[in-house]
Amino acid sequence: MSADSADAPTPPTTDSPAPSADSHPSDASAPSEFVRLLRAQRVWDTELPDFAPAAAPADPLPLFEQWFTEAVAAGQVEPHTMSLATADAGGLPDVRTVMLHGADQEGWHFASHAGSRKGRHLAARPYAALGFYWPAQGRQIRVRGPVTVAPPEVAQADLHARSAGALASALVGRQSEVLDSYEELERASDAAWDRARREPDAPAPSWTVYVLAPDEVEFFQGDARRRHVRLTYRRREDGTWGRDLLWP
Repeated sequence: MSADSADAPTPPTTDSPAPSADSHPSDASAPSEFVRLLRAQRVWDTELPDFAPAAAPADPLPLFEQWFTEAVAAGQVEPHTMSLATADAGGLPDVRTVMLHGADQEGWHFASHAGSRKGRHLAARPYAALGFYWPAQGRQIRVRGPVTVAPPEVAQADLHARSAGALASALVGRQSEVLDSYEELERASDAAWDRARREPDAPAPSWTVYVLAPDEVEFFQGDARRRHVRLTYRRREDGTWGRDLLWP
């Protein structure tokens, strides 16, 4: 969230010049209804918490856990979802929303099929970035670093600790492949649900847990006066963390 994007919309003035007879609807001086709607949206229409970076812990993980807990307490919808950015073999970026499966001293954990688009990207370029946005408190967290693959037994334990629906989805597989018809998906999904109920420990070999070991973690706290606080942790060669404040 940039500083500009948090600005309140500017109301139209009554003394604006009327459009000339030869003006065109596409003129920059005549914003479209979509642009008017876009500019009318507000962000952080709530009281924002304070953030004292000098009191932040030496390691980013405890601060992430604290902010996550506070996001849940603030009623943030789906705080465990995050944006995952990867790049393909040619360096072209891609991004999607995925679920966080854990965070510990090894890194931030998420899962997918090895043959999915993100799985193929990470096989070619094992480096990624994560983005959490919690507007209930005007906060975001950015994480980036190299990605490794957890052992297969970790992936299967992760899968079978989740719901029957998650297992059924994993058993369908074929993520990111071209689908000929929705009816084909319905048939495959029905069969997968039946198997998930009959075999709650059924394996899904392509299901993979990925671990992003952060090189850099940034905590952003929005401020009503646009004095946003940005605290960045950067991992040193000896494994300890350096901290810097950034201009918003």
